[in-house]
Amino acid sequence: MKQDGDLEALVRQRIRGLRTARGWSLDELAAASLLSPSTLSRIETGHRRVALDQLTAIARALGTTLDQLVESDADDDVVIRPHRDGARGITTWLLSRDSGQTVSKMRVTRKVPSELRVHPGRDWFTVLSGTIELRLGERTILVGPNEAAEFSTMVPHAFGAHGGPAEILCILDHEGERSHLGPHHNH
Repeated sequence: MKQDGDLEALVRQRIRGLRTARGWSLDELAAASLLSPSTLSRIETGHRRVALDQLTAIARALGTTLDQLVESDADDDVVIRPHRDGARGITTWLLSRDSGQTVSKMRVTRKVPSELRVHPGRDWFTVLSGTIELRLGERTILVGPNEAAEFSTMVPHAFGAHGGPAEILCILDHEGERSHLGPHHNH
């Protein structure tokens, strides 16, 4: 976590950046936040510490929230670190999750599991490197680099690495997320 002074400097920079992005003068922000222009000037330049009630008024005037104004600039909100599941032979980078689906990058080292799974929805993946062996019912399909697969997950299915590790980018609905990414990713 950054020091308090660093965070204050970041908050001052955000206030000034949001104000100038709107094309507002100090007077205009002062009018919108019910603070004096001189107070805002001293806050922006670091000659005055900002009080919580002032910060709340400034955030509201700039159309943002107090949380967004003071959130840390630590890397964890940007850098996606891998989750290794050695027992399942899969390393996952959870790239995005919205209300309907999950996007993740996976490094697959396991062979195709013998148990085929079924769940509602569709799965999609593209192979970045290596080869994926996809079992769909009675079929075995090899999907190589720069190829993609998309299929109904109501068909019994499983996938694994073929001839060495493979990396894929996949889009899963939440049933697929539970099935393929394992319990550590559930909400």
